[in-house]
Amino acid sequence: MLIVDILAAAGEAAAPQNKFGFAEALEQGGFIAYATVVILGIMSFGSFYILFTKWFEQSKILRQFNAVRTSFWKAPTLKEGATKLEKNSAWRQIVDDGVKAEEEASKLKDPTESHDWLHGSLARSEASINARLAGGLPFLATVGATAPFVGLFGTVVGIYRALIAIGLAGSASIDKVAGPVGEALIMTALGLLVAVPAVLAYNYLQARNKRIAELLTGFSTDVLANIASGGAVKPNTTVAPAAKPAPAKPAAAPAKP
Repeated sequence: MLIVDILAAAGEAAAPQNKFGFAEALEQGGFIAYATVVILGIMSFGSFYILFTKWFEQSKILRQFNAVRTSFWKAPTLKEGATKLEKNSAWRQIVDDGVKAEEEASKLKDPTESHDWLHGSLARSEASINARLAGGLPFLATVGATAPFVGLFGTVVGIYRALIAIGLAGSASIDKVAGPVGEALIMTALGLLVAVPAVLAYNYLQARNKRIAELLTGFSTDVLANIASGGAVKPNTTVAPAAKPAPAKPAAAPAKP
């Protein structure tokens, strides 16, 4: 027992005075470390909030497009077809704006100006929807571009504190520099941990927005053609049946000798 106590006392005496860990590193870093972590936390929370809200918004628009293909174009007029679409949806907005533009274009005397007015009104409606879908994406791009530098700022401060500790101690002992260097590495890791998901989310949402923009452009063009033709032109929404495989030909009978 005496030997065990002596070894334990010797271990306590040889143990470094600094405590290592995330909380201890922040405490040693002081205000700058806490401020860096708080800023990165706000960036991360905002990035995931935008990711999920925009994903649900995009999924809703893509799901509503199925109603456009199945029921909207089967209606005899645009007004009746609009009643089959959800209110405050992107597709309903284009139809309502198109119907309103048709009524206002009838007041124009020049047919060319009327067509330009219809085309411009639908393009303006489509642009407003795309702008609404793009909301929040600049924040993701900003986080992806600046979060590593925010973490790098904490890294620089941690290295600076490590150099001060070396200068005061007169030697680069591990117990003097482990805390500040660990704090610097933590800040670097946090900056990358915040930036990488933001960049991935931005690219993913941007790709889905491009797909939705293509669908909106096609739908807007169909609405314009329907209005200009008086309801005669409609897109083909029927699905062609799959071709049946041709029956196999019977094998030829072997020739008799």
